[in-house]
Amino acid sequence: MKKKKPSSILMMELKQDWNTFRKLSGKRKVEFIWDYYKWKILAIFAAVFVLCLSAHILWEGQRPCRLRVCVVLNTEDDCSKWFRSFTENLISDGKPGAVDVNLDQPFDYDNMYYYVQEAEVMTTISSGRMDLAVCGSDMYEYLLALNACLPLDTGLSKELADTLSAQGRLVYGTANLTEDKYGQVNPKDGIYGCYAIDLEGTDFSLEYNQTEEKEPLYAIVIRNTQHLTDCEALIQELIKP
Repeated sequence: MKKKKPSSILMMELKQDWNTFRKLSGKRKVEFIWDYYKWKILAIFAAVFVLCLSAHILWEGQRPCRLRVCVVLNTEDDCSKWFRSFTENLISDGKPGAVDVNLDQPFDYDNMYYYVQEAEVMTTISSGRMDLAVCGSDMYEYLLALNACLPLDTGLSKELADTLSAQGRLVYGTANLTEDKYGQVNPKDGIYGCYAIDLEGTDFSLEYNQTEEKEPLYAIVIRNTQHLTDCEALIQELIKP
């Protein structure tokens, strides 16, 4: 006579848990599942969240869009009305594609979680979901370190570049300066150029950048943008005095 194979330890535990579960009342059943399987449940939820987030990022990257703007003001002001008006004027030309304005992405080196904000900005740029940024000095410095800023004197049309130069709005800086593992910065790695537009004195800045410390506010075109024409249209609106 063949001997029965002994049940695996896992099957024995599952059978024991099932017998215990059947004897419990409704509320106790929920408590039992949570007590014994909460880490597995949390792991499943985390995996589903990551998959959904990845799918969302992939969809956003593929969705037809003519301009993606990231706005990080120095104040708590809501500039959605200004960008809504700009969007309506821009899309009135009938060209396909939406305008995506992200007003919810913070960036502040005084925040203890600033490295998370850096990762979000890096992901947004690498996935092609940012064409132009309106931001303060903290985010500008990070974009410089990433070498993510378009050189404006050569990247923009000559007419617009000349206008910005005549108004004294072109801001020069050194890109690609990052710390090594020892915390040292090699100036030879830097790329000097014109990477930002100073918005001081513009209607936009006067309305949305009333800070006591008079912090600067910049417009920065992202190097990998595929929508330079619409970026220039936004710049033209931003620099209006």
